[in-house]
Amino acid sequence: MYVQPPHLRPTLPATDAPRSSTAAPSLLALWHACWAVAATVTAFAAQTFGDLGGDVLAALLIMALPGIGGVALMARDSVGLRFTLMASWLLASVAAAGLTGGATGAVPGLLIMPLAAGIALDHPRLGDGRLTQVGIAALVLPLISGLISSMLNGAEAQPPVLAAVSGLLALAATAAAIRLTWGERQRRLASAEADSRRVDAVLNAQPGLTLLLDPTGRAVAAWGSPPPSLAVGPLFDQGLIAAVHAPDRPAVGAALQRAAAGQTAEILFSPRVALDRRVVMILRRFDHLGDRPRLIAQAFDGTAQFARELGLETARVEAEAQSAGKTRFLANMSHELRTPLNAVIGFADIMRERLFGPIPDRYAGYADAIHQAGGHLLDLINDVLDLSKIEAERYELAIETVDARDPVSAAVALIRVQADDKGVDLAPVLPSSPLTVQADPRALKQMALNLLSNAVKFTPPGGSVTLTLDGVGPYLELVVSDTGIGIAPEDLQRIGRPFEQAGDADQKAQGTGLGLSLVRSLTELHGGRMSIDSTLGEGAAVMVRLPVIPVVTPEAPSDAPADAVEPQPVEA
Repeated sequence: MYVQPPHLRPTLPATDAPRSSTAAPSLLALWHACWAVAATVTAFAAQTFGDLGGDVLAALLIMALPGIGGVALMARDSVGLRFTLMASWLLASVAAAGLTGGATGAVPGLLIMPLAAGIALDHPRLGDGRLTQVGIAALVLPLISGLISSMLNGAEAQPPVLAAVSGLLALAATAAAIRLTWGERQRRLASAEADSRRVDAVLNAQPGLTLLLDPTGRAVAAWGSPPPSLAVGPLFDQGLIAAVHAPDRPAVGAALQRAAAGQTAEILFSPRVALDRRVVMILRRFDHLGDRPRLIAQAFDGTAQFARELGLETARVEAEAQSAGKTRFLANMSHELRTPLNAVIGFADIMRERLFGPIPDRYAGYADAIHQAGGHLLDLINDVLDLSKIEAERYELAIETVDARDPVSAAVALIRVQADDKGVDLAPVLPSSPLTVQADPRALKQMALNLLSNAVKFTPPGGSVTLTLDGVGPYLELVVSDTGIGIAPEDLQRIGRPFEQAGDADQKAQGTGLGLSLVRSLTELHGGRMSIDSTLGEGAAVMVRLPVIPVVTPEAPSDAPADAVEPQPVEA
């Protein structure tokens, strides 16, 4: 443990009862019993060897009664019983003083018995010396009672031996009470000191460093093991701010202010003497020292945590760099492949169409196969190129005002032949009036083409594919639904990412997993969203919603004739 002023040492509160639950009540009951016996023996001895009046004998026996009542502490010790016993001592002393004349009577020593009883009955739960103070104040009542008795009955000659004996008995009882209370207090102090040492041992054995700071960051006390890079001594002389690396000081000062305001603050900083290490510190306000606000700070070595976070950040940056490099490579490679592939497709088409003369049927079949394979490969390369451009943030939308029906109708026309060949019913549902949007028409056509191609591909012969295009408020809504094989629930979360496919191996062999990914990317570039709803074995529906329909306001200028009908926004 480091510099730790005595008034700040952690202590446990004094217990309501001594360590032994029966020791103090037993000794207190014994004190009462001894007084009762002594008072009774004195009364009968004086009556036997001297000629006492009835008043003196009654006074001695009355003073013995609180002692007899105190034996009840053996069975039950409580605050209420102690107050009751104190009251009985006070009443007995007032009565005895009234019978004997008080300080001028035969037994003047009995007047100080309330003080002795107050000392003996004191208890921590009653306050610090509360009953002792009551006993001192109560001395006035027996004195007043004795004076009144002397004034009414007159002063009489009293035997000096009995007066001396009563005084000695009272002094002995008071001394025993002081010894009893002092011993009990010493036991409580020893117990509290042992508890304090145990708390010190626990705090100093903790793996981190606990500091008690003033609001400026200067250490007042410290416990535990400090981080290797943080020296504790300078924290008492120069404060926390001086021990922190200069660039981190504003953040540490702000954390101290937040903690002083009642908030929990956590800060990571570099010590001034070890810039390659880090310290994690948690700060809280501590309001248990009267009117002096303090801060509790816990400090741990944060070097390993910082290294892990730094490693994760470095790995993230490297992964992003690798991903960007891969994207650029795919974009460049796809672009370079398109030129020779277009030539291959063109020459295969010339041979297939026999533009330069007849060729054998066998070679014509080969030309058809080359043309189909080349077209499929070109579509794949186009998808990869578009995705690469989007990931590399190099894809730029060519936004223009267009009737959304035109690019969608073109996509339907391209897929119509494929659907007819497979025996799938393709049903487009388009609005009868122009649907003006501000979007990239090529992207709209690509989205519709990819969705229709997927739907036809995974719909068995005799099934149907429906395309619906409509305006919903400021949104363009494109929905392609089919009665195909559907998508399993566990696959719904994956599809839409590049090269992710659903279904078994035969189904995956029919595509590349780029169609839906490209649709999702183009949708998000327009600021929209794509959603998929499907039931396995019953079909699927993909909805694309784009915020591309211009909203027409009454104040908008128009070149239409005066009798023309103003276009109105489509209500949702």
